[in-house]
Amino acid sequence: MMEIPGYDSRPLVHQPELLEEPLFWVGHLYSCVAHDEDTEELLLEAAEVFHRELLERAEWPCFSIPLTAGHLLHVVHRACKNDPGVDYLLHHPSWERALLLARDDGHFMGPALSWPELYSAADNGLPGGSTADPHSRLLLLLPALGDDSTPDSATPRLAAALSTLTAVEAPEELAAAFVYGGAGGASRWTSKNGVRVDDGAYSYRNPSNVFALTPEDLARVSAAFTL
Repeated sequence: MMEIPGYDSRPLVHQPELLEEPLFWVGHLYSCVAHDEDTEELLLEAAEVFHRELLERAEWPCFSIPLTAGHLLHVVHRACKNDPGVDYLLHHPSWERALLLARDDGHFMGPALSWPELYSAADNGLPGGSTADPHSRLLLLLPALGDDSTPDSATPRLAAALSTLTAVEAPEELAAAFVYGGAGGASRWTSKNGVRVDDGAYSYRNPSNVFALTPEDLARVSAAFTL
C-alpha cells in the first residue's frame, strides 16, 4: 500500500508491473489524441476490456517518478466506475500535503508539464520510484503535457517509446498525433525569477486562474524540475 499526504482515496497500490503491459499504455494514452476514425484504429480495441477490468479493482494503481532534491511525482489511476481518471501529484517529504498538478479525465485540469520538464523527469536517471526507464516515464507523464513549443525530437522520441512498450501499429503516425493533439492543449510557458508558469485556462500553474497554486507552491513546482 502507498500513501500520498493530503490525497484522500481508496487504497493506493504500487503496481509497476502494469508498465510492462502493452494494453495498459493504450488506455493510459487514450486522451492524448483527438479521436477520429484513423486514430481509433491505431488504439487497440482490446484495451477497453483491459481497462474495464482495471476499474473493477478495489485498489487504485499508483506510480511514482523521482525528481530532484527528493521530490516525487505521483501518477494515480482513479479506478472508479463513476469518476475514472488519472491524477498527477507532486510531493516532497518536508511538505504537509501533495500538490495536485493535473487531472486527466472528462473534465481535464492542467497541463502540469512543459516539454523540457517532461524530458527532465524522463531522463534524470534518478533511482527509486516505479521505473528508471525513460520510455516508460515519458509515456506515463505524457497526458499531463501541454506546450505550444514542440522540440524536433518529440515525434521520434515518442515513436521509439511506443514501439518499445506497446503493440500499436504505425507508432510514428500515432506519435505525431500525440504531439499535435492531447488533452493538455498548447499552453505557452514563460519564466520569471526561476518560476515557470503557463497560460492554460484549466492549469493550476497559471497564476491568472482563481484555482491556481499559490505563488509559493508555483515556485516549489518549478524547483522540483531540473532543466
